[in-house]
Amino acid sequence: MVLKKKKEIQVDAFFLDHQQLEKLQRFSKAEEQNLASLLLHCAQLNNGIQQIQCIKKIMPLVEKMGQNSACDPMVKACLDILGQTYFSLGAKNPLKKVLASSLNGLPERFMTLAVQSFVCCLREELKTTDVYLYRKVLDNLASCMEDFSLGRASVKNLFEEVLQFLQKSLLDIQEENRKNHGNHVVQTQLMHDLLIAIKVSMMLVQKLQENIQGSLWKHHESFVWQSMCSLLKSSTNFLMDAALLQTVQTTSGLAVILFTKTMYEPAEELPSLVSDLLLGSIKHTDMPAWFVSNCGTLCVEECPDSVLLFLCHGALAMLEWKNGSMGENGEKLLLDIASVLLSLSSELKESSMATSLSRILAIWTNSAQAALVSGSPNLKIKLNGNSDIIGKLLEYIYTHWEHPLDAVRHQTKLIFKNLLQIHRTTITGSNEKSDPFFARLIKHLLSLEWHVKGKYASLGCLVECVGTENILQLDRTIPVQILDVMNDQSLAPYASDLLETMFTNHKVHFTLSFQESSWIDQWHDIWVSPLLVILCEGNHDQTTYIIDYYLPKLLKCSPDSLSYMIRILQASADANLGSRGTRGALGALMACLRTARAHGHLELSTMMSNGLVSTECIKQGLVHQHNQVCIDALGLLCETHRSTEIVSMEEMQLIQFFMMYNLNSQSPSVRQQIGSLLRKLFCRIQESSQVLYKLEQNKTKQELLENSTKRHPLGILQQYKDFMSSVCDRLFEVLFPGSSHPTRFSALTILGSVAETFSVPKGQAQVFQLDQEIDSTRVWTLIQCFASTFEEVKVLAFGLLMKLRDVAFNLQDSENLDLLFQAAIDLSTSTKPYDCVTASYLLNFLVHHKGLQHICLGKWLEHNSQMDENTSVSTLEKNTLAVIKLLLVNVEEEIFQAKKSLLQAAASFPMYGRVHCITGALQQLPFNNLTLVAEWKEMVARLILMSYKLSAVVSPVVQSSSPEGLIPMDSDSESAGRLQMILHEIQPQDTNDYFIQAKILKEHCKVESEKLADHRPMDNICTEMRGKERQTCDVTAQMVLVCCWRSMKEVSLLLGTLCKLLPSRATSEPSDGLITVEQVKNIGDYFKHHLLQSRHRGAFELAYAGFVQLTEMLSRCNSESLRKMPAQWLSGVLEEIKSCDPSSTLCATRRSAGIPFYIQALLASEPKKSKTDLLKMTMKELISLAAPLNEPPSVIPQVHALNILRALFRDTRLGENIMPYVADGIQVAILGFTSPVWAVRNSSTLLFSALITRIFGVKRGKDENSKKNRMTGREFFSRFPSLYPFLLKQLEVVTNTLNSEAEELKIHPSLFLLLLILGRLYPSPMDGTYSALSMAPFVPFIIRCGHSPVYRSREMSGQALVPFVMVNEVPHTVLSLLEGLPDSTSPCIRQNNIHGTLLQVFHLLQSYLESKQLFSLGFQQGLGDIIACVGTKLWLAKRPNPCLVTRAAYLDVLVMLSTHLGKFQKQGMPLFGFWEEMNRVISDSELMSGIPYSSAVPGLIQYLQSITKLVIEVLLVTAGPDIQSSSSPVAKKIAKPPLSIVHLLHCEFHEVRLLALEAILLWLKQINSKQIEEEGGGVLCLLIDLEGAFLTMALKEKNLQCFCKVLEILYTMDLRNVLPKTECSIKMNPNELLTWSLNIVDITNSTEVQSIALKFASKLVIHLLQNHQQISEEVLKTWVQLLVYFCGDEQQTEMLLAAAEVLKSITSFLLINEKLILGLSDTLAMWKCVVLLLQNEDLVVRDAAAEVIQVAQSEKKSSKGTEFALRVVNAPMALDLAFGILCELLQQWGEIRAGVPILLEWLLGDSDLKRDSETSALVILTTSCHLMLGSLHFCSLMEEDDYLFDKGEVNFWAEKLTLVRQLSKHLLQLISMTHLTLPDHGELNQLSRTALDQAQLVGHLLRVLPSTPEFSKTSEFTRLAIQNERISVCLKILNLLKSDDTCKNENPENY
Repeated sequence: MVLKKKKEIQVDAFFLDHQQLEKLQRFSKAEEQNLASLLLHCAQLNNGIQQIQCIKKIMPLVEKMGQNSACDPMVKACLDILGQTYFSLGAKNPLKKVLASSLNGLPERFMTLAVQSFVCCLREELKTTDVYLYRKVLDNLASCMEDFSLGRASVKNLFEEVLQFLQKSLLDIQEENRKNHGNHVVQTQLMHDLLIAIKVSMMLVQKLQENIQGSLWKHHESFVWQSMCSLLKSSTNFLMDAALLQTVQTTSGLAVILFTKTMYEPAEELPSLVSDLLLGSIKHTDMPAWFVSNCGTLCVEECPDSVLLFLCHGALAMLEWKNGSMGENGEKLLLDIASVLLSLSSELKESSMATSLSRILAIWTNSAQAALVSGSPNLKIKLNGNSDIIGKLLEYIYTHWEHPLDAVRHQTKLIFKNLLQIHRTTITGSNEKSDPFFARLIKHLLSLEWHVKGKYASLGCLVECVGTENILQLDRTIPVQILDVMNDQSLAPYASDLLETMFTNHKVHFTLSFQESSWIDQWHDIWVSPLLVILCEGNHDQTTYIIDYYLPKLLKCSPDSLSYMIRILQASADANLGSRGTRGALGALMACLRTARAHGHLELSTMMSNGLVSTECIKQGLVHQHNQVCIDALGLLCETHRSTEIVSMEEMQLIQFFMMYNLNSQSPSVRQQIGSLLRKLFCRIQESSQVLYKLEQNKTKQELLENSTKRHPLGILQQYKDFMSSVCDRLFEVLFPGSSHPTRFSALTILGSVAETFSVPKGQAQVFQLDQEIDSTRVWTLIQCFASTFEEVKVLAFGLLMKLRDVAFNLQDSENLDLLFQAAIDLSTSTKPYDCVTASYLLNFLVHHKGLQHICLGKWLEHNSQMDENTSVSTLEKNTLAVIKLLLVNVEEEIFQAKKSLLQAAASFPMYGRVHCITGALQQLPFNNLTLVAEWKEMVARLILMSYKLSAVVSPVVQSSSPEGLIPMDSDSESAGRLQMILHEIQPQDTNDYFIQAKILKEHCKVESEKLADHRPMDNICTEMRGKERQTCDVTAQMVLVCCWRSMKEVSLLLGTLCKLLPSRATSEPSDGLITVEQVKNIGDYFKHHLLQSRHRGAFELAYAGFVQLTEMLSRCNSESLRKMPAQWLSGVLEEIKSCDPSSTLCATRRSAGIPFYIQALLASEPKKSKTDLLKMTMKELISLAAPLNEPPSVIPQVHALNILRALFRDTRLGENIMPYVADGIQVAILGFTSPVWAVRNSSTLLFSALITRIFGVKRGKDENSKKNRMTGREFFSRFPSLYPFLLKQLEVVTNTLNSEAEELKIHPSLFLLLLILGRLYPSPMDGTYSALSMAPFVPFIIRCGHSPVYRSREMSGQALVPFVMVNEVPHTVLSLLEGLPDSTSPCIRQNNIHGTLLQVFHLLQSYLESKQLFSLGFQQGLGDIIACVGTKLWLAKRPNPCLVTRAAYLDVLVMLSTHLGKFQKQGMPLFGFWEEMNRVISDSELMSGIPYSSAVPGLIQYLQSITKLVIEVLLVTAGPDIQSSSSPVAKKIAKPPLSIVHLLHCEFHEVRLLALEAILLWLKQINSKQIEEEGGGVLCLLIDLEGAFLTMALKEKNLQCFCKVLEILYTMDLRNVLPKTECSIKMNPNELLTWSLNIVDITNSTEVQSIALKFASKLVIHLLQNHQQISEEVLKTWVQLLVYFCGDEQQTEMLLAAAEVLKSITSFLLINEKLILGLSDTLAMWKCVVLLLQNEDLVVRDAAAEVIQVAQSEKKSSKGTEFALRVVNAPMALDLAFGILCELLQQWGEIRAGVPILLEWLLGDSDLKRDSETSALVILTTSCHLMLGSLHFCSLMEEDDYLFDKGEVNFWAEKLTLVRQLSKHLLQLISMTHLTLPDHGELNQLSRTALDQAQLVGHLLRVLPSTPEFSKTSEFTRLAIQNERISVCLKILNLLKSDDTCKNENPENY
């Protein structure tokens, strides 16, 4: 179900003038309707749609008229009026088409009259002389010639006049365009007029050709011939004029060919003429004189490329290619056009030209297909798949199929598809499926990687030619391979399209091949079964994209497959519920059902009645841990194929259930999807309710009686109303104090949808209205949302209040509004940045209130009674003006004070808040509809002046050379002294002594603030904080900087808003505009000054935001002086950069600060469809500056140029326009890297990085070797051809420095960058013979780069070589590299060269062994040769090689070979000789004989790690059954390895031990997960009797990583094997081992060790308790306390997850056991841990904790039989279930009396309780002084340290009141069920007293808060409100427990 807004068709009505109306009245008859009266009635209608209905009645009326009525003057008058009306209507008005359509049916007898009328009207039209009115005439001419017989007849009659008009219009428009050069708006309009004029000329020639032919050929002096010559000449001029829009040039190309075709004789020679034109081989002597004189500019050898392109287009579109009408010349022209286009493809790189070229090539393929049908045999040979032209076209396709432009990619696909059709046409009659051309294409395409997007579309086209079955025969796994690709969203649409093509084709093939439906199972196995496996077990992204893209297509192709899918999934849905990472069968089922219902394949009622899905099953889906399963389950309920389908009761109940547990989702995408799906549901309710109302109205009593058994419409409507009401109740309920941001966002979004969906025009029956649900409390709740620190919540609340504003204001009394206004004014001057945003929203809300001036503004401003009398002024305008005036008065006063002391301003009244509120208020105003223009003009002038003043005060700070370090941050006098110089430097505006003498900020700040008290009341400047004085200084220092840069930000945004909202008008009188041209210029100069001089990033980034608004306005305005300003500013700043004037204030550090932003804003403002002259000029200047030819006097211009280029290449708004400069940019960056100046190298590096991203795309994965952000060498060099010779040359220069025989260190700086680029390229099997840009020349240079003395460069050369060597070439290349390695006897051994070569061998082998061609014969042969060659150089891995680094590199090659050969043993490649050699290498190593080096020896650790990996690989292989069971003597020798695993564990180097431990841990995990069970005892025999060794290691290991791994191994092992060894190995019994492990948790600082030690200790505890072994109570207490400690909110995620894992492992035995094994308090303490973890902010922790509930629910299900239980649930549901389980357990244990008081303590909240108890004494002491100090100062005593950006509590997810409400619900149910009373319970009495004390305290604290504490003291108010509810709920339950009659308590659901 897709929600579409219904479009209302707008039809403008026509009106007749007084004279016409009089004429009609004269002829109309009152007694009967005639034509005149009908027209009169029609003209008097004001509605265009009604007029259409009326016009349709004309023809039936005319047809009834008699034969003689043609002479009736009334008819003539009416036809005249109809003609005048037709020509007066706009081209896009539907009335025009309706009128033409009606008149087409005019009877023959009236035609002559009608033509006369229309000719008369058209003649009048053609007399138009105003160029700007030509468009209307042209539109009318076009309309006349389009399917309108009357119009065409009129044009035919006036043929010469029309020709003359068109001739004149083309010349006039061209001249007017020349006059308006530079005025983009006018020029664009004129060019569109010109385009229409050319099109109309062509239409005239095409549609009325007989008129031309009749009078044309007689003599060249005829008027028609002369006019045609004029049109041809104009078209040629337009074609050659590059300043015109490209569409005009393209159309002119069509016109030139059309006019030439019309005029040229003999027609057979026309193709030769066009061929000569395109090839530049035209001879003037062969040409007719008229052609040379009119098209002379085309008859030159060097025609511009763009002109050739447009002529090709013209020839293809305007000449007749079918039926072979042009003969051999035509065929030659066709081939010539192809060669011209292909040669142009390497020249035209500009994006619009590249797009045109691809489109024209596609047109060529269509023309070629048409020509082939009746073409000669020679043409068929020339266009065969194996021909030269088709080969070059394929080359074009492979180069462009991943082009960044969508249009080019799309056309490339069309070209490929057409090429296949062309080849099919040339081989008609032979077998297509076995055709070698198709076979070769398929093979090539399949050998490509799946990340190549072009592969998909091309394979899809081939499938249509050869069939899916033929492709599957080559590789049956293709469907699975494509599905695997679908975890990447960028590839998913391509992959799904290919799959759709394949399975649809396959189905057709099966249907034709088999008669019965027996094929369906085979089809399912191929296309459906892999899908189901992935849906159940695939990762989140993959399953999501498959469901979105693939599943709907599959069901559309085969709806019957749905039952097959459901049957499979249902069978395992209960067993496989999924998890937080996978959907499981249940999730897959939800997805399939959702898709099926949404696409109309299945109804929900059918699903439920047929047992396809149960309510419980959907419920489980709705609260599933996996977000997407929840969304799919919700989608199943909300999405339907019909938007009017009735919503059932079950659906409504399930939606209510969903909303209980899913509003608090941290994922923005999930929240968005929930909002979207519920909106669909509400629309369904709204639309189905309208249907129900109509049903109700139309029903007769009889029908009502007949259908009484069905659901009654009124009953359903009532259910709808109740449901919507309950939804709103739930949504307002969750906006409680302390509710999280996600909850508020979800609730407000959904409420906004409700308000929008049910706001139907009055008079229409409405099932639900939100404003009826609103009361004053709810309005206040929404207003409180403005206090949220998240702006999106404020936005949503504001939007909702605006929709409900009438109700909202009616429900608020004036006192409340006054308090809100006061709060907003106070917040606007708060030192906390987010407070001013709150103030802005409050004010924007209040200005809509009619009484605002009387209620609030009266006491602030003088009242203007005149304004009240002026009723035409809107409330919004009046109030906004008053509020802005108030804010402005205040901010002007504050700026005056800030000039005296900026420090006081920052601490007491930072001015940015006021300015922010002014900007916010302005943005609400409709500036095109203002009444108080004079007042606003004055206001704008004052605002601009205020902005300049404020900027002058704060700019010294943000423009200082180091704004961040400007303010003294330390309290010692030495630091202050050091800053004195800087402070003295920037004091132009500041006269206060803070800027003259740096000093420590102490208490006397208060005194200074008191001096200002007479101006206005203000807060204490340096609010005293608890703690050290140092903190005060820190806060104040931060405040000064924040005050300054935020003030700059707000000024910029205000000025930008003024420019944007108040555009100046194009009049000579500046007084007519609200803002004058002079003001705009001044604002521009202001931005220029600050962007070029600010040093603080925040300041210049936001100045940029305002400046962009200004430049966008300038490019659109009519004032020429303003329009030219961006170009003037740009040339000015470029000149300043070039001049490198020492006095320049431009910032050369900080990446040129604001300069790049300034230039970006100016360039981005250029119209998108213009010729981008500014960009071209700027790029040319910058590139010449960035790569100076001679040594410049200063490098500063070069640095600026590099920094600006970087910003421009990163700017997405410049899009494809910047791509032509990328190659130059790369050259500049690489050359800049060789500069001796660090600043140039630094900027070059940044530019290079930006360019790599621009070329290869944003890197989204961490895999360095991923082919996603790469491209083939052919594509790269064809897009940037100039880089091919440049990179090759640079590489040659670099490698020449590496080849000198001398051993000195020579490092070329460019090597790194070159290898970075080359490493991003890869070869393609599609690289054909046509490419001049071969990758082969790079290979020898890259191999030589491996000799670099820089380690990293050698590594990179190894990686860069891989792409340049084709897979089948790898063995040969590896062998040649290995053979190049020296022997041990070689005289000159260079270790750098050896190392580089070995790295290259390593990377090549790695790619080879991981390639697809693993088990082919060639592969095995190649591998055998490599192994033999490796054996000849083994000395490099042994002691004769003194270099440990190269030894390690050689060992790495051996390790990789060992890993892969171990897998190949199963394929019958025993390779005993290889393993024997490996044993020798190990025997020869230092691991055997002892290590004679210290760890400081270079490469030792690397060597040890490599040899250890080899030992582990050899151990694994030799322990395998193949070698152990072999009778060969060699095998027996190999079976006894020289080193055991224990030997490695005892090595003195921890790196060796760590690798051994990691290997053992991996083997243990594989054994536990049954992964290697089938391999026999191979690994198991390596692990025999190691338990003792690990226990000993655990006690002795000093290295933290190794110790951690040992503990993890012990934790993974079976304790039944470990514990018997403790006595003999470490002299400990199990209890002592437990104590030791708990002690480890306590004493270590490593969270990793703590986590694994706790898990091990917990496993021991459970093992001992289950085996009835005694554990001391003290040890158990320690264990429980540690577990509780681990669950603290402040702990790291790793510890929290460890605690969750422990809790899950103990659930069955300790938490839900029928017996209380640990005692009540400890068990409840652990349950509290579960509750805490379920409220953790980290989703991973919550999900891990929810698994505790999963275990508990699963056991409950298995113990109670078949009852359905929610198991895999999200945290909110788990929390609810946890409390339910706990209450059941208390009953089960018989511990209700002891347990309920503990749960009540949880309810009351112990942490808040203690904190507030401590505060109570403070309150008593301070109550008396409260009145003196003022409420604000008093509350500051209650706060924690109030830092500037403090966000309150840490946990943004947990909601205390959710916990309170859920726990109280279950407690009340428990009390109700058990009739529990505890009248004299001691603990309860104590709890009751505490709660009452708390209630009294909280009440007092709430009373002493200032007015509107929700805004002024949000965090304190929230904390107290939460505590208040906790106390009241607790007291309610306590009262119930004390009463004797608990049965009469209220329904527990109410709490």
